[in-house]
Amino acid sequence: MSESLKTAVVFYSMSGNVKFVAGKIAESLGADVIELVPEKAYPDKGFRKFFWGGKSAVMKETPALAGLNFDPDKYDRVIIGTPVWAGTMAPPVRSFITGYKDALKTKKLAFFACCSGTDAAKAIEKTRALAEAPESCPSAFFTDPLTRPDEKNDALLSEFIKALGD
Repeated sequence: MSESLKTAVVFYSMSGNVKFVAGKIAESLGADVIELVPEKAYPDKGFRKFFWGGKSAVMKETPALAGLNFDPDKYDRVIIGTPVWAGTMAPPVRSFITGYKDALKTKKLAFFACCSGTDAAKAIEKTRALAEAPESCPSAFFTDPLTRPDEKNDALLSEFIKALGD
């Protein structure tokens, strides 16, 4: 594994699944963890959660982020994690990538997503494209790794971390 790369794991998580994976990656790589928090929280229960979150994702909103402490000059590699909302990245992740797009172009990038259903591969592709990252960037997606742990997610996480070591 390439120990010399200073790495940040940047993520947004509502239900805890993305935060769980981000923590595992950071622990394995000795990386810094940077959680994205929107200034105005999204509803996190019931119909409002899916309506407002889905609308915000589909409309490609870029909410203001609270207290973001990210200095891109400190990092060689940035790993970006997002939940899948309406087949794409969560809006706070869109805000981060949009705000740091030029700086991210000089970094090694990797992406991961967590979902309960489908569209994770599509969401990762949209995230990668927004960051203008090469298609060869390591990426992975996990199905409810915190709330429904299983061996498949564990194996995928091990493979992803191994791919990051190249």
